[in-house]
Amino acid sequence: MSNLYEENYIKSRPQSLCKMCGKCCRVISNTKYTYDEIKEMAANGNDYAKDFLNIFEPYESIEEARAVDAATVDNILREKKDNIKEEDMTFYKCRYILDNNMCSIYEERPKLCIYCPSNGWVVTPPGCGFESWLFLKREEDMKKVRKAKEELLDLRVMRKKTQDFEILKKIDSVEKKVCNTIELFAEYGSKYW
Repeated sequence: MSNLYEENYIKSRPQSLCKMCGKCCRVISNTKYTYDEIKEMAANGNDYAKDFLNIFEPYESIEEARAVDAATVDNILREKKDNIKEEDMTFYKCRYILDNNMCSIYEERPKLCIYCPSNGWVVTPPGCGFESWLFLKREEDMKKVRKAKEELLDLRVMRKKTQDFEILKKIDSVEKKVCNTIELFAEYGSKYW
């Protein structure tokens, strides 16, 4: 990530919303990758996966995680996408959270912690201070996708009105970019917005 992106992200996320309850550190799940996939990614040098495994350790079972925070586990299971079956999900806890919910490595924490919540589609514990902010971020994403779909329709109309090869080439180029924008949000259901 570029420094400009990082600076803008940190500025846009109102850290003051954090209630410092520690729930997001005590019970999390990666709903995109299984534990075995994360281990394989780390073994292959993926920095995100290495950071993830250095910070989080797996619970033995969903029930063990539920004993720590049932509401968070149930929220994650309810909101998870179809990427991973429930029986393949692993819940994790941070190795560095203290009893007072403070981070014992705060100054050295990796980017995956610095940028949490990382996007509007992150599943947070019920009552998280970021809930409203995340809702607004999801709405912004959906608005962006809807606008892209409108542009796609306009491009298709333009395509039908011309035979000019150069114009068709430009339409193809723009259409590809617009489709990429929509695809960025596919895992969150962009085809239905």
